[in-house]
Amino acid sequence: MRFRIPAVPRPVAVAAALLGLLLPLLAVVTSAHAAPPGFRVANGRLLEANGNDFVMRGVNHAHTWYPDRISSLAHIKAKGANTVRVVLSSGDRWTRNDTADVANVVAQCKQNRLICVLEVHDTTGYGEQSGAVTLSRAADYWIGVQGALLGQEDYVVVNIGNEPYGNTNYTAWTADTKAAIQKLRTAGFRHTLMVDAPNWGQDWAFTMRDNAASVFAADPDANTVFSIHMYGVFDTAAEISDYLNRFVTAELPIVVGEFGHDHSDGNPDEDTILAVTQQLGLGYLGWSWSGNGGGVEYLDMVTSFDPNQLTSWGQRLFNGANGIAATSEEATVYSSSEGDTTPPTVPGTPTAAAVTSSSVALNWTASTDANGVTGYDVVRIGGGTETAATTTTGTSATVTGLAPATAYSFAVYARDAAGNRSQRSGPVAVTTSSAGSSATCGVAYRVANEWPGGFQGEIVIRNTGSSAVNGWTLRWTFPDSQHVSNLWGGTATQSGTDVSVTSVSYTASIAPAGSVTLGFTATKGSANPSPAAFTLNDSACSPA
Repeated sequence: MRFRIPAVPRPVAVAAALLGLLLPLLAVVTSAHAAPPGFRVANGRLLEANGNDFVMRGVNHAHTWYPDRISSLAHIKAKGANTVRVVLSSGDRWTRNDTADVANVVAQCKQNRLICVLEVHDTTGYGEQSGAVTLSRAADYWIGVQGALLGQEDYVVVNIGNEPYGNTNYTAWTADTKAAIQKLRTAGFRHTLMVDAPNWGQDWAFTMRDNAASVFAADPDANTVFSIHMYGVFDTAAEISDYLNRFVTAELPIVVGEFGHDHSDGNPDEDTILAVTQQLGLGYLGWSWSGNGGGVEYLDMVTSFDPNQLTSWGQRLFNGANGIAATSEEATVYSSSEGDTTPPTVPGTPTAAAVTSSSVALNWTASTDANGVTGYDVVRIGGGTETAATTTTGTSATVTGLAPATAYSFAVYARDAAGNRSQRSGPVAVTTSSAGSSATCGVAYRVANEWPGGFQGEIVIRNTGSSAVNGWTLRWTFPDSQHVSNLWGGTATQSGTDVSVTSVSYTASIAPAGSVTLGFTATKGSANPSPAAFTLNDSACSPA
């Protein structure tokens, strides 16, 4: 799913073809390799390591655009889900989710007794959508964050790339999908892999349906699950039932990885999707928890990430017939006597040292755990919410990118090898020092355009000093849930609400009395307040 999916070509012949006029699926070839260490596929079913049949019942969560909404996983679990599909970015179209962040997502899934389906969203609509990347590039991303995933095969399914082709050149999906699977297996991935269909995930040309057997056979672990996204193409009971039954008959594993109750390209039959998946024992993952924009806000299941404000779609999916509350069963890995579900003890309240205008060094006493503490997550607390600041394996960390003369509060969580997370430590209050010298820069910030769920911003950096600026880093903190999607004029990174932008070749030099202009697009919540302060090369800038 992207924020807005274009209308899908629907030739008159599509409906008839769905009813059985195309070639049947081929027989499945079974791998002779040793059984994978966690989730595995057998006879077209997804099984846990202990052989338990696992049926996904869950939702999608847009983590890469809303990294500060990690508490949504607890809310999703509380509604009855057993699985969450988490949106990540390789850094090609949105801010990259690094190894530490992926490890934290997995830990939060495990802490909330959810199975994690992790997907890279940057492949969405490749061949048709500007900026979309290949499945090979997505595989490279997974290899880059492999450290967060090794040993998590009982808890994590790797969804290689979201909707990896649009409606252009989609016949290349088969070869590209096989190559991506084999690249990950060669790199040592033993996880169950999930592959999305082309045609914006809806497979109206049946490329995935008619080539699924050969793709499955190309996996040396025989451990691949297919994912169909059901929006406007799937608006009749016959289309839904025929598509899913073909996979079941061929003993090929299939889940409905995304679907909604309505869409701009047609009105999907959500009642049939829920009924048929329940009848066939197939998994489904609705789109999406909250934060939709670009005209599809009606796909939010809760309003503004508030679990107490279910929308009509959320009410239908969670509490309606064949919905999550009535049909979801928790993965047995969380109830097994062999599973470690005991969190570490609470780490000590951190102390602050070496406070500067833009950083602080934190130290705390260690947490303990029967099976060993593997890491600590430092968070910033403010306005009743918390934002990830940094992750470390030791009992100290330095937080950077802070604004001068600003009050902050930090706390720490401990994690163990099983991904269990402790309760939060006590907080420490810190106030950064002033930048010292008077400002020699000015920053003007404005919202140039705004729409539901997103906006376009402009930042003008002015050199108010007497000497040229040669190379710069601009920092600010968003006061709400804004998150930069794309930026021009610099290179942006964002951690929680903290944004850092470094100059590129054509903006690096700012002459005295000169200026450079940055532009960006970003996602937002219901409000869109402006940042309160900016620093340039760690010196405070005055409003311009």
